Amino acid sequence: MQAAYASDPAHARGRRVQEEESAFRSAFQRDRDRIIHASAFRRLKHKTQVFVEHEGDYYRTRLTHSIEVGQVARTIAGALGLNDGLTEAVALAHDLGHPPFGHTGEDALHVLMAPYGGFDHNAQAIKIVTRLECHYADFDGLNLTWETLEGIAKHNGPVTGDLPYALAEYTALHDLELDTHASAEAQVAALSDDIAYNNHDLHDGLRAGLIDEEAMCSLPIVSDAFAAVDAQYPGLDAMRRRHEGLRRVFGAMVSDVIDTSRASLDGCGARNVADIRHLGRPVIRFSDAMWADLQVIRHFLFHNMYRAPSVMEKREEVTQIIHDVFPVFLNDPSLLPDRWQADVARADGNETQLARIVCDYVSGMTDRFAFQEHARLLG
Repeated sequence: MQAAYASDPAHARGRRVQEEESAFRSAFQRDRDRIIHASAFRRLKHKTQVFVEHEGDYYRTRLTHSIEVGQVARTIAGALGLNDGLTEAVALAHDLGHPPFGHTGEDALHVLMAPYGGFDHNAQAIKIVTRLECHYADFDGLNLTWETLEGIAKHNGPVTGDLPYALAEYTALHDLELDTHASAEAQVAALSDDIAYNNHDLHDGLRAGLIDEEAMCSLPIVSDAFAAVDAQYPGLDAMRRRHEGLRRVFGAMVSDVIDTSRASLDGCGARNVADIRHLGRPVIRFSDAMWADLQVIRHFLFHNMYRAPSVMEKREEVTQIIHDVFPVFLNDPSLLPDRWQADVARADGNETQLARIVCDYVSGMTDRFAFQEHARLLG
């Protein structure tokens, strides 16, 4: 049974282009399905999470990460009486705007786009689902509901100050009320992202040999999880022990969010989703103790994995790829594929507009395609 403050698809604010609703899917389930079938979602298979996509078959990519986030989000939403269709739609879409090479690629594009309005992957996700996906006869984008667009734009909280151009451009046409918090469903998607990457980055770091297992087992949450495994399964082989320990870390984070958020929702006095948006604070959260422990884990991951010498060396290489490729297309937009030439013609030599077209093209590349284009253009 859904809670009173859950988002109700029967009372969704609608789509920019009116459509006849599905006879067998809710509006939010339809959004989720359109996201899954989007080209940008498929391309996440070959985009970096932490390790560049071709470095190993077992490491997470943006696609597998997004699927894991969706699974966590569905579980939490169900436990809290929220709408799991909306929650999953936002969770699956939350990384659609990531360029090749993950946050490294995002940093590089932000530098290159600084004179033209900057680059932000959340804002780019909005541009993808409202404009760049061009498969439907009646509209550009996916024509998602207002609630899903809101969740993609501000699942991490209100967006204020100078807006990235892609977000400012869209919200000038369609107000997503960026100064308020998003629905509880979108907030669940945000924390599910935290849960997923804190867990799987430990796992990938161990597999890559960047994390010492003994040192990891001294971390808060992790130490208790592995102690429980050792007590229940003495002498368990190393791979099974690792999996059993980390799945308990995963479970501890999920249980904490459910218990803490249930108390938060019960005590906030919200009677509907509008109350959630205007509460002035998030209602989906970790406990203070869990949050403090997660900061220790993040610090450990930052120094042992994200800033490991081999990872930093690869970061420098792929940053150079973006910095090399971007100006080639900007200086000669005729090198862009044919389907982009109509946009180039409409830009009519305007450098800012051309830069945004090039940014859309480069940010849509997969890791491997960025390498291929670099080789093709620069040898």
